[in-house]
Amino acid sequence: MRWAAVLRLCAGIGLLAVLGLGNAAAQGYPQHAVTIVVPFPAGGATDVLTRLLAAELHERLGQPFVIENRPGAGATIGATAVARAAPDGYTLLLAPTSTAIAPSVYKSLAYDPVRSFAPIALVGTTDFVLIAHPSVAADDLAGLIALLRSKPGAMSYASAGVGTPHHLMMAKILKMVGATAQHVPYRGSPAAMTDLLAGLVPMMMCDMLPALPMIRAGKVKAFGVAGPTRSPQAPDVPTIAEAGLPGFAATTWFSLVAPAGTPRPIVDTLNRVVTGYLRKPEAADKLASLGLRPLASTPEELARFIVSEQATWAAFAAEAGITPQ
Repeated sequence: MRWAAVLRLCAGIGLLAVLGLGNAAAQGYPQHAVTIVVPFPAGGATDVLTRLLAAELHERLGQPFVIENRPGAGATIGATAVARAAPDGYTLLLAPTSTAIAPSVYKSLAYDPVRSFAPIALVGTTDFVLIAHPSVAADDLAGLIALLRSKPGAMSYASAGVGTPHHLMMAKILKMVGATAQHVPYRGSPAAMTDLLAGLVPMMMCDMLPALPMIRAGKVKAFGVAGPTRSPQAPDVPTIAEAGLPGFAATTWFSLVAPAGTPRPIVDTLNRVVTGYLRKPEAADKLASLGLRPLASTPEELARFIVSEQATWAAFAAEAGITPQ
């Protein structure tokens, strides 16, 4: 009995020591620059959103929050780098929907969307829109569907990479309408948009930030918004469900996470600053101008959300006919 009591006492002391180390780390955090990894190229919605957050974190916490773009492989390169980083709060990931999609697309994945990260906060969501080059001989979604069906496999579509929402949404549309087209993956939306504007690829599902100015300028045709409601930034563009595919709806999101094992006091510090910023009216206005809507959550809410989203996108991938490769 005495040995059992001693063991329990030692375990308790060990736990207190760990908690003490975590609290000590948070009290002086951050003591130097923090890196936020963005798993897409500069210029996309994820990158712009992260720079807004980095500016607020710098102002509130007094140290630089430096953006590091690490694109490629459907956001898995950047996610893997953060999963392998030291859990000290100095390497963070702006995690997009793609990090939850990845297990449904890649057989060999170096991280787990749930177990490899310490969730900090949900950050925001963006609309997606189906767009095409003006040369495409269709003026609405019904016309585009008819065109695709008339030319099996002859047309192509761009995406921000294999396993991105851009890829899965378009694949599901093709599956729903019984059409085929060639997938052309890029390393992010900006590069895909460049080739679409040049007429090198005819269509793509695109996040609203790079698409919106091109829609307004008449440089691309917009056939439908992916979400369940119309976008406030493009109210004249119907949803894809309204335009002829009832039941189609897909939403995407961004979150901030750290490597698993990051001390909870550091997580709480970051959550407090990020959610405080997202609740400011001026932040909502700024994000809205970029086609983004703020979200905010506790770390626990984000953890549950990622589990749910992984299951949701696994079903979405299966319905689109995509299997892990």
